[in-house]
Amino acid sequence: MEILKNLHSYFAYIVLFILILAVVNSIIGWLGKKEFRFEKDLRLSLFALILCHIQLVVGLILFFVSANGLKAIQTLGMSGLNASARILAVEHPLTNIIAIAVITIGWSRHKKKTTDDGKFRSIVGFYGTGLLLILSRIPWSQWFN
Repeated sequence: MEILKNLHSYFAYIVLFILILAVVNSIIGWLGKKEFRFEKDLRLSLFALILCHIQLVVGLILFFVSANGLKAIQTLGMSGLNASARILAVEHPLTNIIAIAVITIGWSRHKKKTTDDGKFRSIVGFYGTGLLLILSRIPWSQWFN
């Protein structure tokens, strides 16, 4: 259990770094009117997508086996959760599932775009929205303890 929790916590740094890198790269490409290149832009976006999905799978496993996830909801009920327990058991998982869905939609939409501008804008819009959702529900107080 502790190994899984540590994996989810420390892997999050890598995922956030690559996701931020993909968004910043796409902003630079979009605003700089650059060509969307397979070697860099597509691979970076795909790598961010894959890492987000791996993090989601680890998080979902943790949700179902951890005392802070489903067990907390079953034991205390929704009304019995305090603010920090509610973030871990409800808000963090739900928001991150939505964020990964938005990022996945962005990946699918960018593949359908025929212009470099459209590809970059799709990544910026969807990956950026997913990133903001993820950042909004990270239990920051627990990250630095």
